[in-house]
Amino acid sequence: MSSQSDYTSRAQRITTRFPLLTFLSIQIVFWIFANLLLALMMYFHAQAISVTYQIKAMVSFVPILLVSLIMGIFYGLSLGFLDFYLRKGLLKKKSFARLLLLKTIISFFILTLIVLLLHSVFYDSFKPVFSNAARMPVPAAWNSFYLALGIYYFFMTLLISFINQMNRRYGPGVLVPLLLGRYRNPREEERIFLFMDLKSSTSIAEQLGHLKYSAFIRDAFSDISQDIAAYNAQIYQYVGDEIVLTWHTSEGSRNFCCIRFFFACEKRLRARSQYYRQHYGWVPEFKAGVHEGKVTAVEIGEIKLEVAYHGDTINTTARIQSVCNHYGKTLLVSETLLQKLTVPGEGFESEPLGAIQLKGKTENITIYSVQKTIS
Repeated sequence: MSSQSDYTSRAQRITTRFPLLTFLSIQIVFWIFANLLLALMMYFHAQAISVTYQIKAMVSFVPILLVSLIMGIFYGLSLGFLDFYLRKGLLKKKSFARLLLLKTIISFFILTLIVLLLHSVFYDSFKPVFSNAARMPVPAAWNSFYLALGIYYFFMTLLISFINQMNRRYGPGVLVPLLLGRYRNPREEERIFLFMDLKSSTSIAEQLGHLKYSAFIRDAFSDISQDIAAYNAQIYQYVGDEIVLTWHTSEGSRNFCCIRFFFACEKRLRARSQYYRQHYGWVPEFKAGVHEGKVTAVEIGEIKLEVAYHGDTINTTARIQSVCNHYGKTLLVSETLLQKLTVPGEGFESEPLGAIQLKGKTENITIYSVQKTIS
């Protein structure tokens, strides 16, 4: 497997096992670097003032470095906990703008506490510089300093929020390879694809109406997403009432991961059946097709950027999923993939269903139905 897929897989596994720790680590590292950048600017600005006015520099670099590290850890932990629990709980279904507004307000108070701390520690050191060199009253100098920090932290908060949104958009471990141009040119990869389509979607849509039906789909996909990280899956596309997921073959085939994911989703949706019946009168059920093969991955789009996969593997997976109703099965798997999977000794059984012909092709593909025998 390529180094990119190794990195992505490790990132997904770590995120799955330690979601809060991973999220906090990203925040802390970001804010440490942000504060170090600010410290460098402040240090060289202080050096410029000392040279211009022929006075001793207001502070050496080591104390500024130490304060930057402490501020980065403190600020990263504070905003990290805030962001993580707001998205998971209080503001889970609220807009990004509302979340950002609340974060900005709280970060303002955190920043105020930090500045008060700096004021109490460094006030005496800055006082002669402000009063003699800058010819500015000390309170006004601190107000300017606080304003500069507020502006800097506001834009840095926007930047880390953007990074978090992009990380959620592409999944753990995908954003960095994308930024490094990994998919700028087409690359061949071995991948597993799973197409999950909502059963009886037409009937449900007719009875619920398009607005309530959209909310129904939103909630179903939200529940499905709860199991994505645990099984190292990546969301490739949402297409109407269908969701397409993908794995690198080595990841998806490990411990029957790509198959167990489907049944984990079924279990979660059944556990939430009371909620769905109460709000919609329907419990979402999905049918799925799974296949494996070579695809090309490439970064496409200028206005809207995304990584696209091309190849017969995707078309074949869609075709397999489309015959679920014909066979009266919920999960169909290609023989090609099943031969690469290590099926657990207990809990699953497969049934051969024969071969189906692919649209526009002469060859057939043998498919199996996979069922879970132990819930």
